[in-house]
Formats: sequence, C-alpha cells, structure tokens
Amino acid sequence: MSRFKRGAHVDSRAGFRQEKEDCPVPYGLLKAARKSGQLNLSGRGLTEVPQSVWRLNTDTPQEAQQNLSFGAADRWWEQTDLTKLLLSSNKLQSLSEDVKLLPCLLVLDLHDNQLISLPDSIGDLEQLQKLILSKNKLTELPSGLWRLTNLRCLHLQQNLIEQIPQDLGQLVNLDDLDLSDNHLMDIPESLANLKNLLKLNLFCNKLKSLPPAISEMKNLRMLDCSRNQLESIPPVLAQMESLEQLYLRHNKLHFLPKLPCCKTLKELHCGNNQIEILEADHLKHLSALSLLELRDNKVKSLPEEITLLQGLERLDLTNNDIGSLPCGLGTLPKLKSLSLEGNPLRGIRRDVLTKGTGELLKYLRSRQPDGGSKEEPKTAMTLPSQAKINVHAIKTLKTLDYSEKQEASIPDEVFDAVDDSPVANVNFSKNQLMAVPSRILELKDTLADINLGFNKLTSIDPVQMKTLNNLSTLDLSNNDIMQVPPELGNLGTIAQAIQPKIWTKTQKVLSYDLSYIFRALMLDGNPFRNPRAAILSKGTDAVLEYLRSRIPT
Repeated sequence: MSRFKRGAHVDSRAGFRQEKEDCPVPYGLLKAARKSGQLNLSGRGLTEVPQSVWRLNTDTPQEAQQNLSFGAADRWWEQTDLTKLLLSSNKLQSLSEDVKLLPCLLVLDLHDNQLISLPDSIGDLEQLQKLILSKNKLTELPSGLWRLTNLRCLHLQQNLIEQIPQDLGQLVNLDDLDLSDNHLMDIPESLANLKNLLKLNLFCNKLKSLPPAISEMKNLRMLDCSRNQLESIPPVLAQMESLEQLYLRHNKLHFLPKLPCCKTLKELHCGNNQIEILEADHLKHLSALSLLELRDNKVKSLPEEITLLQGLERLDLTNNDIGSLPCGLGTLPKLKSLSLEGNPLRGIRRDVLTKGTGELLKYLRSRQPDGGSKEEPKTAMTLPSQAKINVHAIKTLKTLDYSEKQEASIPDEVFDAVDDSPVANVNFSKNQLMAVPSRILELKDTLADINLGFNKLTSIDPVQMKTLNNLSTLDLSNNDIMQVPPELGNLGTIAQAIQPKIWTKTQKVLSYDLSYIFRALMLDGNPFRNPRAAILSKGTDAVLEYLRSRIPT
C-alpha cells in the first residue's frame, strides 16, 4: 500500500478548455435568436448585457464544436442577423460600446431601466428604425443618436432631459416622436425638418411657447402639448392641415386657438385652462370635429355657431361659468354626450339635467322659436326643386347653406329667404354650377366666406369678386377652372383662405399679385399645371412668391 494518499480527481484536459462565461442568459435563448433574429431579455433583472448577446452573430456557437456535418439537421452556420433586441424592465445603468456589433438591429427596446447615459456607438446602428428609451434616467443624449437617419420611432418619455439639440432635425424619417414627461423648456426650430412626423408628444414638460416652425410638419396628425405652461398658441398652428387630434389640457391658455385650415381635426382637448370666450371664429371651420373638451375653464356662454359642428359626438363643458345654452344645441344630429356639471345654468330644470343627454337635447329642441313643432315653414322653406333652405340658420348663424343639391343654378327663393338678414357664410358646394350666382352680390356688405367647391365652374369673374369687400375665404376647389385672372389680386383684404393643393392637368394659372391679400387659396382639383407641385409643397408663402415673380413688368 502506498504511503501517499491518492489525490482528488484531476482533469488532465482542463487547461485546454475555454473558461465558460458566467451568463445569466440561457444558451437555448441565444440559439433560438440566431434562427429567428429576435431576442427577448425583458424582466430578467440584468445589471449589464452579457457579451454573448453583443457577440451573438460574431462568435462561433458552441454547437459548432460538436457538429461539423453538413448533412446535420441543426445547421448552426445558417444564422439570421439579430434585428430585434428587447431589454426592457431590467436594471441596466449603462450600455456597452459593443452595441455596434449588432449592425442589423431594426428594433432596440430599453424602456424601464436605470440608464444614465448611452454610448456614442449607438449611432453605428444605421438600420435602426425603432428605439425605445422611455422610463430611464437620461439627462442628455449622445451625438451618435442623430446619425440614425432611418429611425422612424423614437420614444424618450419619462426621463430627465432638459434640452434637445438642433441635431434632432437630422432624423428626417421619424413618424413617431415622444418627448413627454421630461424637463424641456423649449424645442428646437429644426423640428420643421421632420416632414414625415405623424405623432408628436410633448406632454408634461415646461414649455412656455411653441416655435412657429412647428407648422411646417404638414403631415402631423396628433400633437399633445398638455401639462405645460403655454399661454398662447402660435397662429401658424392653424396651417397644420392633417391634424386630427390636438391636446392642450392643463396649460395657461386664455383663448381657444383659431384653426381655419384644420379641416380634418376630430378631437380638440382644451380642458383645465383659463379660457373665457368661445366665438364663432373658433368653431366655423371645424366641420370634422367629433370631440370638444373644455372642462374646468371659465367659459361664460356658447355661441349659436356651435350648431355648425354637425359631426360633434361629445361635448364636455364641466365646471365652467355657463348660465344658459343655445337652443340650437339640441339640433346637433350626432351629439351623444353633453357634460354640464358644475355650471350655474338657469332656466333648465334640475330634473331635465339629471335625465341625461338625450332628454336635455329634446328639451332644447322644444325651446326653439318654432316650439319644437313638426311644421317647418317658420324655420325652413320648401323650394320648387323640393330642396329646403334653413331660415333658422340664416337668422341665427348668418349662414346660407344650399349645398349638395346637384343644381345647375341657385333658385331665387334661396336668396329671397335671406330677406334683410346679414349673411357671413355661403355654402353652394357640391352642385352643378357653371358660373358664380350673380345674386351673391346682394350679400356683399357682410359676406366673408364663400364655398363653391365641387361644382363645374370654368372661370372666375374678378370684377364680380371685387365688390365683395369683406371676403375672407374663397373655396374654388374641384371645379373646371382653366386659369385664374390676374385681376383677382385687386380683391379687398382677405384675412384667411385655404392653402393651395393644386391637381395638375394641362393648363397654366395666370400670374397675379396676392402678396398683401391672400394667405392661401383653395384651388385643388382644377385643371392647370403651374405652380409646380414642388413649389406648392413649400407652403402658401412660397406659392405667392412664385406668383409675384411671374407678374409681367
């Protein structure tokens, strides 16, 4: 028997083996990620990202040492580049520069971590389209971030960011930008470069104003500026033609913004401000509005023009100073929810108010001048064409509406119905008119807005238009106008109109100087070729400058 005690078992090949990495990521996940191109490591308590993740597509996998047969079912060499990496809800405080080893990433989700900074090498992810960095502790952003020109979605909400550099404008393909719940005091003018942006969320910052350049984002559909310190809205916001949702709640606004070009606006949220006055100018262009929220303001009355919002479904006037309601409110055909709690309403019994929206609207209809009667002669006239003209709208809303009748001419009875009432708005759209009705001149002293869209007009008489001294909006869209006479520039001051979007065919618009008259003009759907689409896309000012340059000297 040997005197020496037998030693513990020794692996004679241990020195030739690579030390295994202490990796909290199961190897099976990494193996699956090489096949699918996606790796989800959310909610795993990671304090750092293992090297095996960054080197997923660069290192030779373990199975390569065990299987070298080209006929094997598990073909480890047929890898897919990682395109989607989810690292949300971990405990990451920083990110390695090695993130650049995944150049094919399209989606990188890092939300709900403890990130204080980001590596500049993140800018090497040239194909990245979606970057989610919300709910971290970022105070600034690396310069490399602005090299991600293919980025379409950037979420930075719930961080500690105080300033966004002008470099933001380099991300020209962004369509979704969320900067909410930060410490921003302003936003860069370069925002104007983001022509493809559809959603912009600035909720809960420290903004006192919005840059005029924001109006350059012509495709923007949703803008949320709630919970800031805004005291006013730049007038150019009215030029955002594609806007569908506008949130301005919890600010310091004293006036509702006027949005003459926002024809597609569906939701306007202005609750918790200091708005006192609601005027016709605030409402008359919002024909697509389905939700108007004005709760917790100081509104004292509603104008009769509230009835112009024919598509309105929800109206929230909770906690204002409204003492009475216009009876015309009861005629809104789609109104389903009317919230009036907290208003000093007089003349409406409490039991009516407590029965809900339907009963309240029924009550308001019964209080109209015709007493809710089914007889219509007091509020409507039946014309020889069997179409009706709403006399009540003429008297109370100053609106003469004879649209969608497919008539070749406007019956005299329509103008006779005006009597001596002042008319500010005329809508003769969607008919078969080949010329502007001559009797429209009878309304010259008060007429401001004319809608002649969707007719068959072939020309426009500048002499006729010149007599309309108060004209402010002229809609000639979708007609057969071959040219616009230069004399049209002699019209009186026009405060507002609709921005041109001209469909081109064969003819050319004659030049005219509108620099001191029109801010815009609705001519879309007419058969002329110039100005070119490239000029039109730059906005009204560029179009007017072009027209001025074409005036013969």
